[in-house]
Amino acid sequence: MTQLAPATGTSTPWRNWARTEQVTPVRVERPASGDEVVAAIARARADGLTVKPIGAGHSFTGIAVAPGVQLDLTDLAGLTSIDAGTGLVTLAAGTRLRDASALLHEHGLAFENLGDIDVQSISGAVSTGTHGTGRAYGGLATQLRAVTLATADGRLLRISPTENAELWPAARLGLGALGVLVDLTVQTVPTFVLAADEHPEPLDAVLDDWPNRSAQADHVEFYWFPHTRLALTRNNTRLPADAPRTPPGPVKKWLDDELLGNGLYAVLCRLGSAVPGTVPGINRLASRVAFTRQVADYSHRIFATERRVRFRELEYAVPLDAVGPVLRELDRVIEANGWRVTFPVEVRATAADDVWLSTAFGRPSSYIAVHRYIRDDHTPYLAAAEQILRAHDGRPHWGKLHSRTADDLRPAYPHFDDFVAVRDRLDPDRVFTNPYLDRVLGG
Repeated sequence: MTQLAPATGTSTPWRNWARTEQVTPVRVERPASGDEVVAAIARARADGLTVKPIGAGHSFTGIAVAPGVQLDLTDLAGLTSIDAGTGLVTLAAGTRLRDASALLHEHGLAFENLGDIDVQSISGAVSTGTHGTGRAYGGLATQLRAVTLATADGRLLRISPTENAELWPAARLGLGALGVLVDLTVQTVPTFVLAADEHPEPLDAVLDDWPNRSAQADHVEFYWFPHTRLALTRNNTRLPADAPRTPPGPVKKWLDDELLGNGLYAVLCRLGSAVPGTVPGINRLASRVAFTRQVADYSHRIFATERRVRFRELEYAVPLDAVGPVLRELDRVIEANGWRVTFPVEVRATAADDVWLSTAFGRPSSYIAVHRYIRDDHTPYLAAAEQILRAHDGRPHWGKLHSRTADDLRPAYPHFDDFVAVRDRLDPDRVFTNPYLDRVLGG
């Protein structure tokens, strides 16, 4: 019999990165193994408490809020197995993506694709449907080959296409509703270089040709600063590991990433919040100086950037051809309401996949992310954006702000009820629920 682990923390307030969620758990546990996760779950059940794991706290929603027992997975981290020949790698659930990329690089391997930040835990990123960009590439969940799940009834359950296969389509992206991920087996690829070409272009030209443009390079995205007519385009081309690398020098990197990307931009955002009339000029300046460079480096150093200016974010996946209509309507709504928005809108694209709760299920998808500086009231702007995105058959990112409920999410996902049936099987007593999951999946 598994021994119950003692509580390893005190009840102190927890807040997520965006300061949109806060909770004081009954207690905090810090398991360092699968057996300790099982013990923590058993202890919570004995006390009549729910269980939720946390990673980096980078979800904007309440998906990781733990009013009962909070499982801090910091100590459940690291590379547990690696097969350099096949590229199959198993990572403990609490491993941060940044650390995982460094570990893989030491072995000549890399994630096939990554998002634009890498501070999240791998389990949190997978469970919320985190994705990057690239018409030929899916989100992180598509790179999984197996997971180990600690279940409500005290098992460490291995799930893959060949082990408990009936659970696999749900477990690949489970929202933390099925159990606690202990480790994840990922299909990696040999180390590669990304050549990044970043420059501004006329917005209308990019919007008019987005379905084609999004497939013209391996990884394509763009940013649009409201109140401007420029799109800041980023095209990343995959190259072999031995291709010439031209990373930015230390001075250039500091100017681009620290001064312009974080330091100066934070000052400009604070100015725009205090004096809204300055925002159009700030955005015109930002759109002209922020992105004009050509660099090449190992993939994990190009995919992700550091974000220290806090914001709130809503992101939806829509059909590829919806990008132009959505952004043009959003532009009209911003100007009609007199909102002064400093943060850019980010647009990316991914391949279709077959993961039941993936926002890209069954269709190639464009992702439109709308941000608001943390000192500004985000509510009316994000609500208006969500209304537009819903009108274009949008599906909300599970880790970003949205107002959707189980009733209106069900028609958007053909396998929604199949997922709920797996949840009923694995967690009939709702040990792993919280208010957010009650809202999006039902109680």
